[in-house]
Amino acid sequence: MTFLPIQIKSVTVGEVNIPLKAPFRTALRTVHALYALVVVIETHNGLKGYGEATATAVITGDLLGSMRAALDLIAPRLIGRDLRDFNALLRTIHQAARHHNSVKAALEIALFDLRAQQFGVPLYQLLGGGDPQIKTDVTISVNDQDAMVAAAVDAVSQGFDSLKIKVGGQSWQDDVHSVVAIYRAVGRHVALRLDANQGWTAKQAVQVMRGLDAAGLVVELLEQPVNARDLAGLKFVTDNTLTPVVADESVFDAHDALQILSTNSANLINVKLMKTGGISGAIEVIQLARLFQRPVMMSCMLEGVISVTAAAHLAVAHDDVVQYCDLDGPYLCDRQVVDGGMTQQGSWITLADAPGLGITAVHGWTNTKVYDV
Repeated sequence: MTFLPIQIKSVTVGEVNIPLKAPFRTALRTVHALYALVVVIETHNGLKGYGEATATAVITGDLLGSMRAALDLIAPRLIGRDLRDFNALLRTIHQAARHHNSVKAALEIALFDLRAQQFGVPLYQLLGGGDPQIKTDVTISVNDQDAMVAAAVDAVSQGFDSLKIKVGGQSWQDDVHSVVAIYRAVGRHVALRLDANQGWTAKQAVQVMRGLDAAGLVVELLEQPVNARDLAGLKFVTDNTLTPVVADESVFDAHDALQILSTNSANLINVKLMKTGGISGAIEVIQLARLFQRPVMMSCMLEGVISVTAAAHLAVAHDDVVQYCDLDGPYLCDRQVVDGGMTQQGSWITLADAPGLGITAVHGWTNTKVYDV
């Protein structure tokens, strides 16, 4: 089979602003709406690849303005290039500037979308195949105890059997009380995952877990209990609790993952496309985890359908390593602005049986800019 040249004709970028169903509160921030850039790469033969980048300054350092400035530098370098030179295109994206991981992720997602369309298969099949259905948890934001319990009960009624409870935004004693109250309200059949978003010290984290143990709770996972740079503290928590510890903000790329895994500083890695700079970097982290025989959680920032669909495709294709999913970004949004992509019913995410990501249109985006010849 011979593939004819597929040249990139244009790159279009625009902004979306999607209200959330309820404020999203963690130990790091409170968010009321999803702010993101949508990127569309179009080829001369009419294919369109979709990507998305979210502004998560407190974690990745990315802002809408800085991402647009990075696109001014990177996007023109893609115009006229041949999609068949795929790895060279990825290198162009990553060598054009340091950092700016989220906008690099958006461009990568769009290119991988195009690549799968070129071969006429869903992205997960291009990446390795698998069952196009996965289960996700749903986030319970930091709040007063009654509000957190009510949110947890509502989530279970909507079909979720795994809750990611945000902690670390109040005293550790209050965190213990809130988690115990949620457990008593939803029952032992619902898995509880805790995410402190760097909100505790190592000793506080151990105290929390011992307090929950004493109350008879079994916590499935404990995510990023300490500051991202406190690897010694992270290892202390890992060594002094029976609950598997997840490294999130401590790991952006394969180098970070190697440091964590080789020192047993955490039990598993949280992979997010906005941290790794896209699908290629995420695959590197997943392959490293496979080498160390450690599981991975595929997760997202507060993201929309486009990037979460891409993450879900990647999770499906590597389901031997990706054993946990936290891909609830679209569910937390009050509305959607794209046609196609993943669908969700309760905790179940289903991928479209269509080429690429299966996304066909974006609605309501503003401040669009076109890069072309």
